[in-house]
Amino acid sequence: MILSSLKIYNFKNIADFDEEFSPGINCFTGPNGVGKTNILDAIHYLSFTKSYFNTLDIKNIRHGEDFFAIHGQYVSDDTSNKISCIQKQNQKKQFLINDKAYKRFSEHIGKFPLIMISPYDHDLINDGSDVRRRFADMVISQFQPEYLDTLVAYNKALLQRNNLLKQFDDSGHFDETMLSMWDEQLESRSDYIYDERNRFFTEITPIFQEYFNIISGSKEKVSLKYSSQLENAPIHDLLIQSREKDRILRYTTAGIHKDDILLYINDLPVKNYGSQGQQKSYVAALKLAQFDYIRSHKNVKPILLLDDIFDKLDDMRVSNIIKLVSDERFGQVFITDTNADRISTLLSNTSKDGKHFRK
Repeated sequence: MILSSLKIYNFKNIADFDEEFSPGINCFTGPNGVGKTNILDAIHYLSFTKSYFNTLDIKNIRHGEDFFAIHGQYVSDDTSNKISCIQKQNQKKQFLINDKAYKRFSEHIGKFPLIMISPYDHDLINDGSDVRRRFADMVISQFQPEYLDTLVAYNKALLQRNNLLKQFDDSGHFDETMLSMWDEQLESRSDYIYDERNRFFTEITPIFQEYFNIISGSKEKVSLKYSSQLENAPIHDLLIQSREKDRILRYTTAGIHKDDILLYINDLPVKNYGSQGQQKSYVAALKLAQFDYIRSHKNVKPILLLDDIFDKLDDMRVSNIIKLVSDERFGQVFITDTNADRISTLLSNTSKDGKHFRK
């Protein structure tokens, strides 16, 4: 599956973009601020129905305009699909496949797999556990719609339980029976989510370690650890044990919404002990492992977006990443870089078909 062409209107700082792409490597070079990243973000929209960077769709309309529109044509061996995303001021976003609107945007997730690696991914290391949970949830959801539906239902029940705890505190009246109803909603979904996350990290960890070794030249040892309260007790017991604490804090303190992924380099937290280059290599390896995981489960090569990832990496790591994405294990690749000479060298040294767009 490849994205053969892309049309963009009034998206962020892009007034009008209309190009056809190579099935191999597509590179965009130019100074910062000319819209290279926004092209990749538009491609991300077509896979995930939303921006990689800005969750408010209305904020992605070009200043002074009334709408943005993104249209992409995807082709595989025997099919062709047109995907469109249209956002108008003060209206609901439209997302369409072959000019037919989806009833639920979640129905689209996983149809056109995509991996994006960006400088913003350092949030996986430096930010809170919610960012790392979203990473796992996004990967699993791309090939397992039941997981996404279960997660959405869990989060809705969690919101209702939290609202109830606030109401109890405001009114001074606590109704244990009513709270137990929402406990049951959380319990009925928790084990499934926990099991799927646990399976995901068991499978992806050795793939991640292999990619990190390739990028770093086997200079460091890395590991991942999935951390969940459900390792120690059933969710039913956890909710009962935390009930008094929840009453005081006015929110649910136990459950799979508190899961985390612990990231280590040389047996130490990479957040505290990894250099900038090591952290960028760590995240790149994790995202490339995500690529392999989806490829093996869906039997399709996701589109790979590399947004300005070479900064702060030494020449060896840059060379190793370029060799990797030029390999036949990867399909269509989109790369942004400020260094046009580096991109020209990349394209001249690979047997893959490629196109170079200079901004």
